[in-house]
Amino acid sequence: MGRIKNSINELTRSPVWKSVFRHKLPKDDKNRALAILTNVFFHLHPVRIRKQGVRVSYTWCMGGLSFFLFLVLTVTGILLMFYYRPTTQHAYPDMLDLSESATLGLMREMHRWTAHLMIITVWLHMLRVFLTGSYKPPREFNWVVGVVLLVLTLLLSFTGYLLPWDQLAMWAVTVGSNMARATPFMGVEGPGAQLMQLGDVPLITAGSDMRFVLLAGRFVGEGALLRFYVLHCVGIPFIFVLLLAVHFWRVRRDGGISGPGKGGPLPL
Repeated sequence: MGRIKNSINELTRSPVWKSVFRHKLPKDDKNRALAILTNVFFHLHPVRIRKQGVRVSYTWCMGGLSFFLFLVLTVTGILLMFYYRPTTQHAYPDMLDLSESATLGLMREMHRWTAHLMIITVWLHMLRVFLTGSYKPPREFNWVVGVVLLVLTLLLSFTGYLLPWDQLAMWAVTVGSNMARATPFMGVEGPGAQLMQLGDVPLITAGSDMRFVLLAGRFVGEGALLRFYVLHCVGIPFIFVLLLAVHFWRVRRDGGISGPGKGGPLPL
């Protein structure tokens, strides 16, 4: 035991250890603050927050639950990526195999139901922020970031809906992608499409509008499946994580979680 203790002491005094852990264990207020400020993840959060600002009856814990569900989706999604092949020949059989296999079936069901729960918690989080007036100054920018994160959450759900490659997914995405025709200035049926011309040649056509870009073709086929797979697994999550970091950072910069007070929430 003595040798082990001496080895641990030598390790904690080594330059490598001190380069990684630059402060003592968080036993007092000072070291707790240093543990947060010098950590790449913890520093996004404020060192101190108001006690009434973290009441479950006030925050509903919807923001934290949404982040936890996103982590579950990330882990289960990565595991499913090892066995799913985004081709029209293999997508549906792979989905059946993932559903019928005991362990991987659990992963798929966890991914599916967690996605549904995340949409609910994100909506409830936005509702709570709106009802408590937490979008008011100085938190307007973070409210806009939150709205963009809500849209990205819905896009994650929409792009993942096609991946099982069954009849329900194909027709649901067909209906949903038809709405892209009405995209302003980028949809063939959207407002401003007639203005997008180069001389007498229209720049926005059925073969170059937003729906065509989304589906990589004129109908839901293998190109659409591959494009939705990349968007669902790489493109949208990358943007989501960046904005999520900004969202957490702005909570700290704006004074932490807004707390209840007389006459409404207190802008910290």
